[in-house]
Amino acid sequence: MDPEVISAILKATAVMLGLGLAAAVLLSAASKIFYVYEDPRIAEVEGAMLGANCGGCGFAGCSAAAEAVVKGKAGVDVCVAGGVASAAAVAKVMGMEVKAKERQVSILKCRAGYRIDKLYEYQGIQDCRSAVAMWEGARNCDRCCIGLGTCAKNCPFGAIKMGAEGLPVIDPVVCTGCGACVALCPKHVLELQSMTERLLSFNKISDCLAPCRQTCPAQIDIPQYINHIKHKRYKEAIQTIKERNPLPLSVGRVCPHPCEHQCRRKDADEPVAINHLKRYAADLEMNAGFYPVDRNPESGKKVAIVGGGPAGLTCAYYLRRLGHGATIFDMMPELGGMIRYGIPEYRLPKQKILDKEIQHILDLGVDVKLNVKFGRDFTIKDLTDQGFDAVFIGIGAWKSSPMRVENEDAKGVIHGIKFLETMHVGEKMKLGKRVAVIGGGNTAMDCARTAVRMGVEEVMVVYRRTRAEMPAEPYEVEEAIHEGVKFHFLVAPTKVVTDEKGELVGIECLKMKLGEPDASGRRSPVPIEGSEQVIKVDNIIAAIGQAPDVSFLESDPELKGKVEKTRWNSIVADPGTLQTKAPFIFTGGDCYNGPLTVVSAIGDGRRAARAMHLYFDPEAELKAPPEALIKNIPESCLPSVTGVTYKARVSMPEVEPDIRNKDFQECALGLSEDVALYEADRCLQCGVLCYSRDLIEVS
Repeated sequence: MDPEVISAILKATAVMLGLGLAAAVLLSAASKIFYVYEDPRIAEVEGAMLGANCGGCGFAGCSAAAEAVVKGKAGVDVCVAGGVASAAAVAKVMGMEVKAKERQVSILKCRAGYRIDKLYEYQGIQDCRSAVAMWEGARNCDRCCIGLGTCAKNCPFGAIKMGAEGLPVIDPVVCTGCGACVALCPKHVLELQSMTERLLSFNKISDCLAPCRQTCPAQIDIPQYINHIKHKRYKEAIQTIKERNPLPLSVGRVCPHPCEHQCRRKDADEPVAINHLKRYAADLEMNAGFYPVDRNPESGKKVAIVGGGPAGLTCAYYLRRLGHGATIFDMMPELGGMIRYGIPEYRLPKQKILDKEIQHILDLGVDVKLNVKFGRDFTIKDLTDQGFDAVFIGIGAWKSSPMRVENEDAKGVIHGIKFLETMHVGEKMKLGKRVAVIGGGNTAMDCARTAVRMGVEEVMVVYRRTRAEMPAEPYEVEEAIHEGVKFHFLVAPTKVVTDEKGELVGIECLKMKLGEPDASGRRSPVPIEGSEQVIKVDNIIAAIGQAPDVSFLESDPELKGKVEKTRWNSIVADPGTLQTKAPFIFTGGDCYNGPLTVVSAIGDGRRAARAMHLYFDPEAELKAPPEALIKNIPESCLPSVTGVTYKARVSMPEVEPDIRNKDFQECALGLSEDVALYEADRCLQCGVLCYSRDLIEVS
């Protein structure tokens, strides 16, 4: 080889070696200057996660989430998809303890958006977000599902499928609660909820709420449980009810069902028999054996519940499900309050129905102390000394209102609540041949129908207004008439008449006429001068009203000046949280509202349990949801209901009047399955605007 070529090769090789050496030196220096250290725990934490990269944690994938954990910007439970197992594995890497986090699943709030009229034909990109970008969507409802399945297409775990009606169907077993679907839904009709959040949630104006559900004091998801009955999912039906009402057996028998007054079906034919269906589902559960209910781990907090009526029992039920201790203190020998002592056996059998329902609540771990009266046997200080963290006062309204007439204390005059209570405890009470019941409410009807069953020859109701103004349920008035009760309308008592021995012989009354409406909205009764008359009676049962006995507010030094009362002797509290001015004391039921319905007391019991649960959480803010007290969403009050075929409402089978008025056996017999399924099918499954029309076409 030419020496010059060899020399050139050697020079080139030397240059290359020099360049390589220089590069090595530079890279070595650069690695020391620009070295980036990565904590090895990041890889370990990422490996402990599920690896779904679903984004439900709020970070851009598992790697970013792992880095956030190591840097202290996220907790060990950041992986929502991996759940407790993943959190435990991450905690082990980080050398930390992990607390169990309650499982959440995605739920659908839309009833059926496909039933809403279209504003236009959408033919754009088949993605819900794109469709909403076009004038907020093609359907005339701001709460309805778009139905294009963006949530199902993007669920990392295949937990969502689109159903036949164009709505997402979520498998709660597969759902990890990652929240990807919630983040993607432009209409916010998907929501993550845990059991606790379901128990604590209240109606929101942004929810898809049927008019019946808006009206129910307990806020029960009525269309949901009726739909379950329609498809014979009876367990799911009763579980839906008990998320809001733990006493469906009792309420299914005595509720005045205000929900039915707002049922849209009434504008087509007759309202759905909502309460009969509630009783049907509850009776099935009782006969099959009560289903177990989920409970949170014990929190260590405990609540004293003063009063074992529907408000107190409900409060105890939800407190136990939320993990808190509950002890009921009641002045009577048995729990139940007014639903035991103020509702006759023929409407609500105590041993057969009420006792079983109460025991189901007590089986959650509720302690009970009976025959102890607040203010007499114990005080607020006694409760705080026993370590109770909060107190719920739900003592009811047991004080009978006076008639304010001459001689009303005469022998033979009985107050309505005392009369019903005496009948329940089995004390012997002798009534004469003619009995007058004064008043026009449900208690008056209960007293009159009870007197008939005691063998009284003539039972009459004396009421100062007309039948149209009676506060009693029309059904109760009708039943009383069928059983032989006579009614004297536009008559007001002015004096109890006695003989020379002081024995009751009659009641003096004035005839009345109706004047202008008063504060209740009813026309005021105006006396007709010179129209006095005496009605001969052997007994008078005064059932004109009740009020709470809150004398303990003055006698208990821990309450005096701290817990206030109204001029009607009800307890003052925040309407959203039911918290009094003494922060650890809450109230609800008749002692807060005055004498209302059982279902109203149940609504208060859950509201108070929610408030105490938040009160116990130092990180939570104790306030009511801003829309918790809304009665009706304005646009849900439709002017008419069209496209619905007439279907008659079912009637509750009952014992014949001439048979039932001789004993105290339950009058209402309950629905058969065939009848219940027919009635459930009448439900229009309403949303805010939508409802099911006959022969509707899904498009």
